[in-house]
Amino acid sequence: MVRWGEEYNKLHPNVKIDVSAGGAGKGMTDALGGLADIGMVSREIDPSEVQKGAFAIKVVKDAVVPTMNKNNPAAADVLIQGLTQKQFKDIFVSGNLTLWGAAVSKPSITNKITVYVRSDSCGAADVWGAYLGVKQDGLKGVGVSGDPGIAEAVSSDVNGIGFNNINFAFDSNTSLPLGNLAIIPLDKNGNGKIDADENFYSNKEDVLAAIADGRYPSPPSRELYLVTKDKFSGETKEFAKWILTDGQKYVVEVGYVPLPQDVIQAQLAKIDAA
Repeated sequence: MVRWGEEYNKLHPNVKIDVSAGGAGKGMTDALGGLADIGMVSREIDPSEVQKGAFAIKVVKDAVVPTMNKNNPAAADVLIQGLTQKQFKDIFVSGNLTLWGAAVSKPSITNKITVYVRSDSCGAADVWGAYLGVKQDGLKGVGVSGDPGIAEAVSSDVNGIGFNNINFAFDSNTSLPLGNLAIIPLDKNGNGKIDADENFYSNKEDVLAAIADGRYPSPPSRELYLVTKDKFSGETKEFAKWILTDGQKYVVEVGYVPLPQDVIQAQLAKIDAA
């Protein structure tokens, strides 16, 4: 959003665009409450929010990825075997899986799994929860605020496991996992190993390609939304339409996945029809 604001301001110097972070919950609340002209929301829009006047358009795609510490004694095995959806659920939801050795069938590894979750209302936790069949409040673990916070917690704890939006899990300069993070591969078919079509986690570009072609499932991949109260009008309408047209050329370079053209056209039609 920052890059879009900067580029749009170059074209329209009289339009001031202030961008502030705060999570999907704050983005929605501020948009509906009139504290912001546009809210950024990284999750599905709830029908109750639509009833309150939320008008949302899709603008890009990205994903949430599970993370662990690369120095974990089970890390090498996890990267080869991956974890299944059920294993993630047993770690983050039921708490039935508590040892890293049990996750990779190596009883000699006795390290306990330290689970980190988000303490703030956010799209990342909502989407990760959706992958595991629960709401954000169904995720169990040590609460940490913000994407940088949970990345730092896992990076600093050899036994840690968490989840991050991809732009906070990978270094923006190298495209490699950030700090001491390792991205945990999803064993989608449950065969106990990461097959060739499941192996795309070593750098951000490969993950983005997997999101784009559907190899990385949805959820935890998701579409990101811009939300306003009732409808986009005036300058917010022009800005939203620019984002869906000329603004799309900046999507890849800032680490997101462009929407298919048919989806973009549907969003433009939605704006004009309101």
